[in-house]
Amino acid sequence: MATHAGNEGSVYIGANQVAEVRSYQVEESMGTTDDTTMGDTATTHLTTQSSWTAQTDVLWDETDTNGQGALTIGASVTLNLYPEGNSSGDTYKTGTATVTSFSISASYDGLVEASVSFQGNGALSTTTVS
Repeated sequence: MATHAGNEGSVYIGANQVAEVRSYQVEESMGTTDDTTMGDTATTHLTTQSSWTAQTDVLWDETDTNGQGALTIGASVTLNLYPEGNSSGDTYKTGTATVTSFSISASYDGLVEASVSFQGNGALSTTTVS
C-alpha cells in the first residue's frame, strides 16, 4: 500500500501550476432520495446527482498571473488536483469548476495568505498522468 507526503501535491488551473499552495481539499458527495414504502421494515433510498467542491489555501502571490491570477470570482476553470505529484502513472482529480470565493488575510506577524473556494460544474474525474 502506498502512502504519500502532503508536499507531493500540487494544484493546476488548466496547464498552469498555482504558486505557493499550502493545502487543498476536495469533497465529493452523492444526493439521495428516499424510496421507502409502506410495509418496509427499514428505510431505503436511490442515488440522484453527484456534486463536488474544493478549496485551496495559498501564500498570496500577485505575480502568479496564470495560477492565482486566474482565480477571480465567477471564473470557470479546469481544476486539476494532484495529491501524489504529476509524474507518469500518478493519479489526479480533474473537473470544471466555478470560483465561488477568494479571500485574502494577513496579520502583523504572519504572511499574506489567500483562500479560494470552488463549486464543481459537472463530474469530477480521476485521471492518470500519461
